[in-house]
Amino acid sequence: MENVCENLRHRPFVSFQSTTMKTLLLLASLFSTAAVAEDFSRVLHQPIAGLRIGLPKEFFGEGLAPDVRAAVDAALSQYEKLGAKLVPITLPRTELSIPVYYIIAPAEASSNLSRFDGVKFGHRADKYTDLIDMYKKTRAEGFGDEAKRRIMVGAYVLSHGYYDAYYLQAQKIRRMIADDFQQAFTQCDVIAGPVAPTVAWKLGDKSDDPVANYLADIFTLPASLAGLPGMSVPVGLGAGGMPVGLQLIGNYLQEAQLLNVAHQFQLATHWHTAKPQGVAA
Repeated sequence: MENVCENLRHRPFVSFQSTTMKTLLLLASLFSTAAVAEDFSRVLHQPIAGLRIGLPKEFFGEGLAPDVRAAVDAALSQYEKLGAKLVPITLPRTELSIPVYYIIAPAEASSNLSRFDGVKFGHRADKYTDLIDMYKKTRAEGFGDEAKRRIMVGAYVLSHGYYDAYYLQAQKIRRMIADDFQQAFTQCDVIAGPVAPTVAWKLGDKSDDPVANYLADIFTLPASLAGLPGMSVPVGLGAGGMPVGLQLIGNYLQEAQLLNVAHQFQLATHWHTAKPQGVAA
């Protein structure tokens, strides 16, 4: 999943309603417990004058590339021209999101992927001598390097003697991160910041550096851990002509407002139609 996200992190979505909107409507129809599916387009064309946009100080500190900062600042200035108000906020546990996520996510992966042993689900090795050998060869052949890393880490943090020390503590901090967002939303309507500390990487650039991949997620993991809706909007091109993304985060059940905030920016700018350097028009 991370490899997919690496390549989609800053890519422009030219047809806003025809992609994001239809996907949300489909998901709502499949998983909503409400009697009537939500209309995510109901506020799509409302002006955003008076909207409070929270800017976490932790998203704009050391480590943020100058070209990314410049593109994000320009986007925020555009929002001010549209009538929005920029509000400083804090998400004090942002730095903890990486270790927390990379304890919880591998634990879930280890548990969920245990079924893929060649008996009932997925790939099965062609040649094996006995049942145990089939298990080993099937999982060795079927999982990639990142999946194997997560399965091993997950099995470790869920093992006897380490569950309380790692997994349980990570879940407690996850709750605190969610509480930080709720405190922030008392001061603002949406939260904005860079998607990643750098411009988008070229395909395969960091495929052999898992740590770099993990660290690049520092701005997007907090919202994921809190279970909040978020999206990336293209706001410019940085070093090497590569895209810069602006992350927008909404509160629970505020997807419609979030979509409109992104939509209003795209109506006022052209960045969603821009192509990274070297990409055919």
